[in-house]
Amino acid sequence: MKPKNRYLYGAAFAAILIAALSGFGLARCTASKPVAESKAVAIEEKPSNELKLAPDVIANAKIGLETVTAGGLSSEILTQAQVVATPTGEAALTARAAGAVTRIYKRLGDPVKAGEPLALIESRDAGQISAERTTAVARARVAQANLAREKSLMDQGVSARVDFEQAQAEAAAAQAEVSRTNSAASAARVSSDGHSVTVASPISGRVTASMASLGAYVQPETELFRVSDPNQIQVEAAISASDMTRVAVGDRATVELPDGRVLEARVRAVTPSLNAETRSATAVLDIAGGQIQPGLSVRARLFPAVAAASSSIVVPDESVQSVNGSDVVFVRTKDGFKAVPVTVGQRSAGRAEITAGLSSGESIATRNAFYLKAELGKGAAEEE
Repeated sequence: MKPKNRYLYGAAFAAILIAALSGFGLARCTASKPVAESKAVAIEEKPSNELKLAPDVIANAKIGLETVTAGGLSSEILTQAQVVATPTGEAALTARAAGAVTRIYKRLGDPVKAGEPLALIESRDAGQISAERTTAVARARVAQANLAREKSLMDQGVSARVDFEQAQAEAAAAQAEVSRTNSAASAARVSSDGHSVTVASPISGRVTASMASLGAYVQPETELFRVSDPNQIQVEAAISASDMTRVAVGDRATVELPDGRVLEARVRAVTPSLNAETRSATAVLDIAGGQIQPGLSVRARLFPAVAAASSSIVVPDESVQSVNGSDVVFVRTKDGFKAVPVTVGQRSAGRAEITAGLSSGESIATRNAFYLKAELGKGAAEEE
């Protein structure tokens, strides 16, 4: 072979080898990039369903919590209710005698201790009661002295026994009159000077009503103040005749306040008859914790123990949030919350029936659950 041809063949072989190596490198670079991109996309499409929140953050966001129990919508009784004071939790303070109000010690909303005076009434009746007591005490002293003298004379044989017995009877009558006047003075709360009567509270609490006016003349039994103890309250819920037989003492209940809070309660009693006007019975609920002022209108939810068995769980409608097109409920964890997909059945009166996804005994977010949804979306955006 000629030297010139040998040179041409060598150059052609080198060109072919360089082209082959360049194509292999290019193919490798273009092939690895989609793989890496596909892995990144796969990671981004799988955001975390857990939220780590500190207890103070949860408290500041005012997120409500509720422990769920098994039982469908048919196992609940929803009704309107009223917060009232127990028989020993409220006192109406009246004037014990006619007179003019000369002192007012407490105003509306002020705290009051048991036995503490709220007002003073200057009264002629108080003066009369005080005078009767003073007279009765003086007569009792004279009668006791006469009894002692008659006993001494009888022991000496100077006086007959009948005189001693007469003196004994008079002393007993005089002592009875002292007891009567003392009771009258105590009932009217006559002051030590004998000119006024004191209006005092028999219970501790706060003044919830004040009708007393300085200088006003009041008649006996006129209501001047009302004192209530927020620790001694109960909730009276109206239930229909058909539900009356389902509710029993000890059944669980919840009380929903206007500010969104939900308090646990128990059925303490159920009236055995229907109200003549409303044709409904009354379930009396005892609230576990929390101070509520009497007179507040609330909504009560009763869970009869004799309800038909159901594996469904009923939660507040606001606790169900939509995330990526799916219904989820935020379950409380030790570090925060976890978005759990659920299957929603019936909805009624602000409640949703969960047929799958939740277990009895779990604690879920109710009030302000949308805050958790926003935080979950914020975390997904940051990952992208």
